[in-house]
Amino acid sequence: TAILAKIDKHIHLSSSEAHILFSFEQKTMFATMSSFNVRLMLVSALLATGGVSSFSIGDSSGVTSTTDGSNRRAFLQKVGAATLSGLTLLPDIVSAEGGEAAKVGGKIVLGDESIMSQKAHGTSAVPVQDQLRYGVSRKLADKITNYNRHFAEMGGYFESTSFEDVVRATPEGTPVTFYDSNTGKPLFVAPIGRSADDFIAESKVHGWPSFRDSEVVWDNVRVLKNSGETVSTDGTHLGHNLPDRKGNRYCINLVSVAGSPV
Repeated sequence: TAILAKIDKHIHLSSSEAHILFSFEQKTMFATMSSFNVRLMLVSALLATGGVSSFSIGDSSGVTSTTDGSNRRAFLQKVGAATLSGLTLLPDIVSAEGGEAAKVGGKIVLGDESIMSQKAHGTSAVPVQDQLRYGVSRKLADKITNYNRHFAEMGGYFESTSFEDVVRATPEGTPVTFYDSNTGKPLFVAPIGRSADDFIAESKVHGWPSFRDSEVVWDNVRVLKNSGETVSTDGTHLGHNLPDRKGNRYCINLVSVAGSPV
């Protein structure tokens, strides 16, 4: 129900507008759009406004479903559950590749200093993974994430890695999931609610990958009350919250979020 409400919220069309839009999309790019979430959102609007009484829609696997207005909600629930990993317009849930589903976005979640208590490997129970993504230095990653509370990788360091290539290589409208370099848990999913260009540009302006509230997996991330230090719930140092006029901005070390899902 929450998913459907979010779809409905984004488009408001009259029956005539929906009919015209559907006809145009049908003749041009509707059948070939790579972003399945856009198609799902369009179909929701069409059915909600009576612009079309029935339709067929398929994805790249060739699976096609047909429905009508009377069965709209049941259909969207079925399709939505099957395609959550691509629904960047619905950022509540994103499927972590090869792993658990992660709830993304929401209000900031604060934590206390006990999260960063000393453990078996610095502030974490385990060292960084053997193979990290984006070509980052494992030695630097272990130092920053597990034996550090105040320092960061050099400003602009991420520009010497494959970060930008990876973000731009994903299908349009599909965000990248960034995983804890120690545990492999999902921590951030971006870009959400903005383009890849905007995400990369903001990160370059500040010198570090910069995430917003809507892009944080709060089940696994905390911001310490007194310092703004941003950490994983397992004790990984990630960076700091440095709010600006747009709201909270999480300035994050790429070496801290270069893990792979486990």
